[in-house]
Amino acid sequence: MKRKIIIGAILLILLAAAGSASFGFFTKKAKTEYLFAEITRGNLESTISSTGTLSPVTTVEVGTQVSGTLAHIYADFNDEVRRGQLLAVIDTVNLKTSVLTAKADLNRAQAQLDKAISDYNRNKPLFEKGFLAESEFLQYDINLKTQRAALVSSEANLQRAEQNLKYAFIYSPINGTVIQRNVEQGQTVAASLSAPTLFEIAEDLSKMEILAEVDESDIGTIKIGLPVRFEVQAYPDKIFNGSVRQVRLKPAVVSNVVTYTVVIDAPNDDNLLLPGMTATVDFVVEQKNDVLLVPNAALRFQPSEAEMTAFRERRQKEMEALPDSVRERRSGRGDGGNRGGDFAGRGGNSARGGRSGSDFKQVWFIDDAGNLAMAMMRAGSTDGSNTEIARSRNLEEGMKVITGTSSGTTETSTRRQQSGGFGPPRRGF
Repeated sequence: MKRKIIIGAILLILLAAAGSASFGFFTKKAKTEYLFAEITRGNLESTISSTGTLSPVTTVEVGTQVSGTLAHIYADFNDEVRRGQLLAVIDTVNLKTSVLTAKADLNRAQAQLDKAISDYNRNKPLFEKGFLAESEFLQYDINLKTQRAALVSSEANLQRAEQNLKYAFIYSPINGTVIQRNVEQGQTVAASLSAPTLFEIAEDLSKMEILAEVDESDIGTIKIGLPVRFEVQAYPDKIFNGSVRQVRLKPAVVSNVVTYTVVIDAPNDDNLLLPGMTATVDFVVEQKNDVLLVPNAALRFQPSEAEMTAFRERRQKEMEALPDSVRERRSGRGDGGNRGGDFAGRGGNSARGGRSGSDFKQVWFIDDAGNLAMAMMRAGSTDGSNTEIARSRNLEEGMKVITGTSSGTTETSTRRQQSGGFGPPRRGF
């Protein structure tokens, strides 16, 4: 009997040991692994992005003021033309006929005027001597004035016909490059209230411009002369430079979004840029050199509630261990503990709660004792990836700061949740 009791006790001990081992093997044990990045020193650019379309600075549309058939075309796409160079000729047959008709009308008007002058001069002495009634002489006077007006009208018609004949010859108004030809030889063009466009000429393709749309929230930082970088899809590995020439005051409203047009000078000395290309533009609104930079991910990181609780408890114990004078001084400035907490009092921060001013940021790191710690910093400019550390007591170049977490777990099983397990875990397992 005694032997059975001993065997039973041994079995119970073995079962308990097996249960403990099983619990330690299958229980999930979570741990938090932090991701780190270094505080670096370098250059920072603050930019505003936009898109726009490239176009020549000066573009002239060449049209015609007379109707007719295009008899000859002397310019084609991409041709270099000079001011006064003949581009096209409209058929002149009808226009020359109009000139001849106008000349004939002028000669007729001149002959009629000569006859009216002769009649007037012949009858004037008779009227003065009383041999001709006033009403009859008045007719000669009116006829003379009418023929003089008819002569002036005929002269104007001749000038108009001759000018229309000149309009049949289309000349380039500027030095430049033909970037568009809208007609073919033999095509009929009709000039009405608006002259039809035959050619489009860009004055100087070595000087381009970009018309970029900038949101109203950013337009206040865009100034004349501001440096600009831009890229085009045709040359994805090449960066072009320019500068702001004009900020147009007229807004554009599309779907309740207000934008303003910014004109950018874009030098094109190598003629890589073509009219109509879409440019991705970065306005360089601020440049700083040799400044401390912290990744923006470090500014977004926030510990878990459990980590924050442990952080507050540890900081409270550290504060209690300090002399009263030191504790009061640190409490007044909101010290964040070992290597942390500068600006906390001025920023109005608790360990986790936000800040009163957008310039103050929290940065978390692991201190020399291996504990989670926090430092405050005044943020300067940002480029979207890094932020300038304008001021901080504790953040230094090369210091590793926390940017996130990578949660890792040991091998686990759900058996404990399914079967009820073997009771609460022991410390150390």
